[in-house]
Amino acid sequence: MPTVPSGPDRSDPDRPHALAGSAIRRSLLLLGRGLRSQPRAFTIAIGASVGYGVALVASGWALGQVTDQIVVPALTGGVSPGTPWLAGVALLVIAVATAVGVALRRTFAGVGALGVQAGHRRAVTRQYLRLPMTWHRKHPAGQLLSNANADAETAGFVFGPLPFALGVIAMILVASGAMLAADPVLGAIGISMLPLILVANAVYRRKMAPAVTEVQHERAVVSDVAHESFEAAAVVKSLGTVDVEEERFAAAADRLRRANVRVGRIRSVFDPVIDLLPALATLVVLALGAIRVSSGHIGTGDVVTASYLLTVLAIPVRAIGFVLGDLPRSLVGHDRISRVIDARGYLPEGQRVLSGGGGMRLDAESVTLRVPDTDSPHGERTIVREVGFAVPAGHTLAIVGRTGAGKSSLVDLLARLRDPSEGVVRYDGVDVRDLCSAHRTATVALVAQQAFVFEDTVRDNVTLGDGPADRPFTDEEVWKALRIACADAFVDALPDGLDTVIGERGASLSGGQRQRLAIARALIRRPRLLLLDDATSALDPVVEQSILTGLREIAGDVTVVMVAYRNATIALADTVLHLDRGQVTGMGSHDDLLAADAGYRRLVTAYQRDRDERTEASR
Repeated sequence: MPTVPSGPDRSDPDRPHALAGSAIRRSLLLLGRGLRSQPRAFTIAIGASVGYGVALVASGWALGQVTDQIVVPALTGGVSPGTPWLAGVALLVIAVATAVGVALRRTFAGVGALGVQAGHRRAVTRQYLRLPMTWHRKHPAGQLLSNANADAETAGFVFGPLPFALGVIAMILVASGAMLAADPVLGAIGISMLPLILVANAVYRRKMAPAVTEVQHERAVVSDVAHESFEAAAVVKSLGTVDVEEERFAAAADRLRRANVRVGRIRSVFDPVIDLLPALATLVVLALGAIRVSSGHIGTGDVVTASYLLTVLAIPVRAIGFVLGDLPRSLVGHDRISRVIDARGYLPEGQRVLSGGGGMRLDAESVTLRVPDTDSPHGERTIVREVGFAVPAGHTLAIVGRTGAGKSSLVDLLARLRDPSEGVVRYDGVDVRDLCSAHRTATVALVAQQAFVFEDTVRDNVTLGDGPADRPFTDEEVWKALRIACADAFVDALPDGLDTVIGERGASLSGGQRQRLAIARALIRRPRLLLLDDATSALDPVVEQSILTGLREIAGDVTVVMVAYRNATIALADTVLHLDRGQVTGMGSHDDLLAADAGYRRLVTAYQRDRDERTEASR
């Protein structure tokens, strides 16, 4: 598998995505990583924000000059006719510059923030594709959805107000110089407001971080509960447990509500305090400025400049508060997606490719699979133990065993959905771990018992919108795959044939029809190895035999391994492997095992024996 970056700016996939260090260091790393991921958008947004800040300070200076040069002279004497026009032109230019700065800042700050969020989503979903099924089975679907959606979005929240906040820093420096130039005393009062706002925001951030962490956790729990209820809708309705599910969801939603209320309470306390500080400073400047004007130390325009700059700084300075307020939320979201991006255990990538065509020779050599088990004395449990067999190219192997014998786990190993703890699986004599994954998935197809159908057309469900590198699949190929899978008749009867849109998860189809579409999906890719994990369980025996007979007709083109239960199905296989408690207890033809393996004989004749006993009892 090609190296895939694990984040917006990840040039080294082995570098941890999680941020280490103190809260301040992690915050700076998060901001730096996001800014580097969208350099063009954030450069324009920050430049526009700086221009907006400079224009805003210039408007304060211009108003001071207008007060001293036009307003005060107009009240005391006269004004030169050309002066108001010059002042008007100057204010118009400043207003246009301010408007342009606002428009560019908002546009490109939004583009940058959305780009960061999109980068997080791509990194998470790419990692989902890299991680093995064993990892996915340990994590609830609701949590995974929350990581890819809410957490990825939250991790980018801070980048919306960030360009404004960085521009405000430049604006504060320029404004501080302008206020000190107008009057050092009034300027000092205005500047003293800034540390108080930063202290208030620091306390705010400390209170907000744990509250936001709880919100993100509860949001994932709500998603998980909802997903489980939707997935098990038929079970819930048929067993009458709607009230139970409603109570589960209501409890989870109530915990999320309480967590959000806690966040709201913290904001309700700190937001007014942060808004109050600039207003108090403005009142002090006006009061003290009036005294200093009356004593002749400064002009009226100096008071207007200082008070105006403090007034207009109130909202921009809040942008710093927005950033400091969103930082805890973004850090929490980033930490949650980092757990996914930094997850390891995915299957190592090989480089080899197989040559030739036709059926593939399949070998399993002393394959053993162990999984963690806290209840076991050794902390692990053996599911498959030293399984070995060889399937010649173009032959069919049936795997038979009781429920829990390890059949599906063995198929997972053969498809390399996971690697064995010991032993090796070989395709045409090559260790599957040495093969390029793209080549392996192009030559091996797995059809599981639970056939997943997308909410799309029949054609796209079969082709998955894909095809060979040099051309797309044709309708003729689609119909051929459907015919071998015995799905052509019911597809032809659909209102729009191949263009019929199937409902979500194939709700408009029966279980057998979904399985046949899944088989056609595998066959159209002309795999060299076809793995059927009880993929015909929902079919009636006649249709099942027709499909398997069709597969046998093309045996020269495909090697088939199938988990089977029915005698008629098993009899179609060249070789039968009897698996019991993860071990091979017998291997050979169906007739040979019936004669030599008592456990196999009891298993495959159980249905007929039970039917005979019921018939005898009814006489």
